[in-house]
Amino acid sequence: MLERLAATDAPSVMKDSGLTLERATSLGYQGITINVGNGERANTPIGMDARVRRALSLSIDRDVINQVVFEGAFAPGNQPFPPTSPWYNAAFPVPARDVAAAKALLAEAGHADGITVEVQVANNPVQTQLMQVIQSMAAEAGIKIEITAKEFATLLKDQTAGAFNASQIGWSGRVDPDGNIHGFMITGAGLNDAHYSNPEVDRLLDAARVSTETAKRKESYDAALAILQDEGSIIYLYHQVWIWALSNKVKGFVAYPDGMIRLQGVSF
Repeated sequence: MLERLAATDAPSVMKDSGLTLERATSLGYQGITINVGNGERANTPIGMDARVRRALSLSIDRDVINQVVFEGAFAPGNQPFPPTSPWYNAAFPVPARDVAAAKALLAEAGHADGITVEVQVANNPVQTQLMQVIQSMAAEAGIKIEITAKEFATLLKDQTAGAFNASQIGWSGRVDPDGNIHGFMITGAGLNDAHYSNPEVDRLLDAARVSTETAKRKESYDAALAILQDEGSIIYLYHQVWIWALSNKVKGFVAYPDGMIRLQGVSF
């Protein structure tokens, strides 16, 4: 068994008659975090105006990203929960790319001539390619992206300190939905490096955190996501898919979205 294969290895596995490919959409996500309130670097068009953030989101074709960067193996996304999750808000499906709408939002925000956004990214080939694809897409809408590659530890340090305009970064995901959203969106929360703040979002996410009723929690998350779709500080891009290659002799393996291997019931 080989675990956590790169998306580019999946086609080779599928062509091998002696191997079986197993997948599970992860609990985490990758996105672009926008600095909306963390120091002076938040004083940019994209940091101060949600319309500009929506314009960037609309300029991106998430399906193309999946095909070009990940061989079609990952899951396009636009929320902290993957589309396979029961917590996903189906009222807001992954948006189609709309360059005209993105340009209109920029013009409405007073930036008809376009804007420039510096995005820091971890200096590895996959994330760099991801941002280069987004850079090309955004340029067609009048958004010039300047990519700054950094060591991951430095990226995290600068993000916490507010020394960034935007940051391409993700989250490994948690089984309970609270772990994917509360710490990133609640005012003053430890993972809220963007310093996003909305009292109604605070109220909704706190209510979801303490409730033991699934339906009530879902209602709170749905209401919070409706607000975050319009003004949130994270532009969600995709959800990684865990990929395993197994010998055909392996039987009973179940792929779990946390990416962990559990051998109960597995035989060889």
